[in-house]
Amino acid sequence: MSRTKSALLGALVLLAGASGTAVAAVPAAPAGIAAIPCTVDYKVQNQWDTGFTAAVTVTNNSAAKTSWAVKWAYAGNQKVTSGWNAKISQSGTAVTAANETYNGTLATGGSVSFGFNASYSGTNALPTSFTLDGVTCNVDDGSGGGGGGGGSDSSGRVDNPYAGAKVYVNPEWSAKAAAETGGSRISNQPTGVWLDRIAAINGASGSMGLRAHLDAALAQKGSGEEVVQLVVYDLPGRDCSALASNGELGPTEIDKYKTQFIDPIAAILADSKYASLRIVTTIEIDSLPNLVTNTGSRATATPQCDTMLANGNYVKGVGYALAKLGAIPNVYNYLDAGHHGWIGWDDNFAPSATLFKQAATSEGATVDDVAGFITNTANYSALKENNFTINDTVNGTSVRQSKWVDWNRYVDELSFAQAFRTQLVSVGFNSGIGMLIDTSRNGWGGTARPTGPGATTSVDTYVDGGRYDRRIHVGNWCNQAGAGLGERPQASPATGIDAYVWMKPPGESDGSSSAIANDEGKGFDRMCDPTYTGNPRNNNSMSGALPNAPLSGHWFSAQFQQLMTNAYPPL
Repeated sequence: MSRTKSALLGALVLLAGASGTAVAAVPAAPAGIAAIPCTVDYKVQNQWDTGFTAAVTVTNNSAAKTSWAVKWAYAGNQKVTSGWNAKISQSGTAVTAANETYNGTLATGGSVSFGFNASYSGTNALPTSFTLDGVTCNVDDGSGGGGGGGGSDSSGRVDNPYAGAKVYVNPEWSAKAAAETGGSRISNQPTGVWLDRIAAINGASGSMGLRAHLDAALAQKGSGEEVVQLVVYDLPGRDCSALASNGELGPTEIDKYKTQFIDPIAAILADSKYASLRIVTTIEIDSLPNLVTNTGSRATATPQCDTMLANGNYVKGVGYALAKLGAIPNVYNYLDAGHHGWIGWDDNFAPSATLFKQAATSEGATVDDVAGFITNTANYSALKENNFTINDTVNGTSVRQSKWVDWNRYVDELSFAQAFRTQLVSVGFNSGIGMLIDTSRNGWGGTARPTGPGATTSVDTYVDGGRYDRRIHVGNWCNQAGAGLGERPQASPATGIDAYVWMKPPGESDGSSSAIANDEGKGFDRMCDPTYTGNPRNNNSMSGALPNAPLSGHWFSAQFQQLMTNAYPPL
């Protein structure tokens, strides 16, 4: 989250980062000196006796490019062994990282990120000079870089709030999990606390309110660092494409959202009593992407989403939440970014990033109020498909043409999150933003998990036989049959990723499988009915939902047991 600091290349020194890793730094540019053509942020994320992982972000301040190459040289015996998001080659001590086919475009002011693993022995001195297409670049001071360590910015925020910190275990969820047969294996895992209606702030139906959770987090904290994960989720006209998660506020009640929901939350979080906590807020899942994918002339459009696009209250509400919460120094806002099976298509990808920028600069918010983005919240998209890639072909037919991928640009959540981070930086978000991926229900393990690629009879047999994600259609989202727990929550698991998280508490229903009267503003969505034959948003496929499900957010024992049975990695 920290800001990139421009400085002229020269008189380089080495400073110790918060994690003890040396980072390249240069003196600040004198006033009046013209901006130099490019900036490089090179960061060693992890280091061990014989190797290291590095992340590099390059910002282009000159003319827009359709291809690029970054070069540097090592002073020691470092050897790159593998890389991602760039074609990396090495001759002696000289390294070249050139664009892949999918990320050659580099706009003026835009950034691109890539990473690699390397071996070394002795010392791992940092490169002191970089060029972009032959032009010498500035070197960032190393405090930025999503997914990195604990460097802090001018507000006191650290680069990655999850680095070096415990994460709050919600005692209410933990008790429900522990009461299930076998549930004690995961009942100590951290999960998100959902503020999904005004009553949840003070505690609804006898449950803990926000202050009670923060007090419990302080008790768990001890002398170390502690992250508390909150889901802020009550926009006017909420979730305009799904009935199960409709909210309590009507499409026009933006003032009520501001004064009765966001303002009270901000007042509590700003209490100095909680200043020692790192408070992560997930801002309004399933909102902004709807304005791109489910409006206008698209077959997936709904009148409700058209209304929210026209009145601007999704954009206004998100902007207001970012501004109010972002003003609190120990709050880290992560804006919901859907998932690859929603905005991974070419006509959704860039427009979504542009819309997020619009929301993040409305109602007094700036990009500095955005610590990062979260993908796959409450969804099921597989973290990493190992048995096929988007670049594979079968008998001359691209994987993109398979019924499952259906021309999407991504096949899994990790590749999408890393690429979308680059896109977000290119439209003006800070180069230090990090991504979170919700892995609470995307493990897809058990006996149905493929052990290798499918048959090459056709592109569909190849993809369907090899894919871990066993949903009927990538658009299916409600209480999916066959799902399993995914990767356990962990900090800095991959380049650009601040953490894998369980923001959606496993065992909480996505929606009822039949109509249930309630006072929570939750409707009956046929996508939660296992007999439903679908709609244009899932290509008129069966819903794939489990039967006998309760209202969204209520405990669903059968789902919880299934998630444990199919967990991957296994429990």
